[in-house]
Amino acid sequence: MQFHKYHALGNDYVVIDPRDHAHLFSAKEIVRICDRNFGIGSDGILWGPLADDAASKAGIPFSVRIFNPDGSEAQKSGNGLRIFCRYLFDQGLVATDPFRVHTLGGVVLARVRPDGKEVTVEMGEVSFWSDKIPVTGSPREVIGETIVVGGQMFTIHCATIGNPHCVVDFPNATEDDVRRLGPLIENHKMFPERTNVQFLTLKNRSNIAIQIWERGAGYTLASGSSASAAAAVAYRLGMVKKELLVHMPGGAISIKIDANNVVTMAGAVTKVARGTLSEEMLEGM
Repeated sequence: MQFHKYHALGNDYVVIDPRDHAHLFSAKEIVRICDRNFGIGSDGILWGPLADDAASKAGIPFSVRIFNPDGSEAQKSGNGLRIFCRYLFDQGLVATDPFRVHTLGGVVLARVRPDGKEVTVEMGEVSFWSDKIPVTGSPREVIGETIVVGGQMFTIHCATIGNPHCVVDFPNATEDDVRRLGPLIENHKMFPERTNVQFLTLKNRSNIAIQIWERGAGYTLASGSSASAAAAVAYRLGMVKKELLVHMPGGAISIKIDANNVVTMAGAVTKVARGTLSEEMLEGM
């Protein structure tokens, strides 16, 4: 089984092309492949490009499925999409012209820089409405609400950009804070489909910083969809300009927000390795 590994600011994914492995892995096999001791080690698996008749008929040439290291499936991943687009570029399937990719969380428009090392993705429109995210309770914009976890009360703002996010007002949160509070918020009863969590620090009107707990993945060095959601929340609150940098432990992503709350991000992608996964690794699964 051939694999291609990339990272986007330390957020790493393994790309498995159906041309090399036509059958979808089981959840247990995904967990094993992503394990950093018993597998290749990864923050997730990108399975594609897939043949999708509906997408093809709509003029969308590429489709990808995104799997978390716990075996669950993600609707969308900004870093995963940048990596997938870089893979398409490396395989000669796309050039530098814009192209569209279908995900469970919606269709995105992407463009790869000529050297392949930076990818821009139009992530789509952000919504703060509870019934779209989803968040329990009556339909409303989930802005400035409170949550109690770990014996502490926090102000939160929730959003979706094809997947759910909860942005927490917590300046200068440490990795220990994120590891302690992240899973409690991810699995809180407010979020029937769980949620990604970002701990937000405002630096100035052109820069924010976030620490990230990803649904199904845990503590993460960087996340494109998290950066997009956190930037959209900060813009919605009047904290930042429509163009800003989102700083994460793994590096920074550039974000632009238009008048319709459509977010475009741009960030680096690095090729790590190409190789063969051994069947022996999956024995007994």
